[in-house]
Amino acid sequence: MKPFTYERAASPAKAAAAALATPNAKFIAGGTNLLDLMKLQIEAPAHLIDVNGLGLDRIERTDAGLRIGALVRNTDLAADMIVRRDYAVLSRALLAGASGQLRNKATTAGNLLQRTRCPYFYDTAQACNKRQPGSGCAAIGGVSRQLAVIGTSDACIATHPSDMAVAMRLLDASVETVTADGKTRAIPMVDFHRLPAATPHIETALAPGEFITAVTLPKPLGGKHGYWKVRDRNSYAFALISVATVIQPDGTGRVAVGGVAHKPWRIEAAEAELPKGAKAVTAHLLAGAKPSRDNAFKIPLVERTLAGVLAEARTA
Repeated sequence: MKPFTYERAASPAKAAAAALATPNAKFIAGGTNLLDLMKLQIEAPAHLIDVNGLGLDRIERTDAGLRIGALVRNTDLAADMIVRRDYAVLSRALLAGASGQLRNKATTAGNLLQRTRCPYFYDTAQACNKRQPGSGCAAIGGVSRQLAVIGTSDACIATHPSDMAVAMRLLDASVETVTADGKTRAIPMVDFHRLPAATPHIETALAPGEFITAVTLPKPLGGKHGYWKVRDRNSYAFALISVATVIQPDGTGRVAVGGVAHKPWRIEAAEAELPKGAKAVTAHLLAGAKPSRDNAFKIPLVERTLAGVLAEARTA
């Protein structure tokens, strides 16, 4: 690990100002992803800005729905009674991710910002445009079983690893931020994560130094919530694919998928096909997919998993 300087932020705006003013600075809260990357020298920040003392750890009802502070720990969010009752897909997605120990440390904002688990990103001997822009992508033509089948580019075929983000996308969440000059904005979850295109190292819509303060959820959707995660082992493994759903009694609803793209994958037009069944939905949801030989199985796996979700919803 390389040397770095450290400070504790006094406010969200001051945290943003410090990040903007200091080259190669990073925010740190739980550190469950950043510290691992620092040990591998994939990340080598010159300066760490500790944001744990900013009081952003509350879950609050609002007239519009629910406001989740950026520093709410994953364990606390999954266990919150309002979340469990009204946003059950979010609780289930969180409990499907990582281990209990990691959930105790990981934060809401950090979960959204975690970096890919593509093995070529983690292997510093391999070319990776995310790790070193312009170096190439060793995953293309390599072992791609765990990687993306849609929304890819000639520069990157990595997937986003977050379970929570898939549920947030399903729920139409927004990300609240503050900049160094104190200006705030709300970024819809649909726009928050970027597809790779020619710049896979630019992973979100955040501007330099911009700091996440909260995630907001609209009013509850009702219906039956589900989160099904298919992985190589039953615990502490990232998704081969995951399917988040809210299904209403009349058979309509919403679907978002993880493990298939550089961002949580939801195509609203595909949801109109829900009454027709999983095959029709998947055909629209993954239209234009470009799987490799190693991961072509993900497309029928999404269809079969969604079929199981729909069957469960009909019999509940």
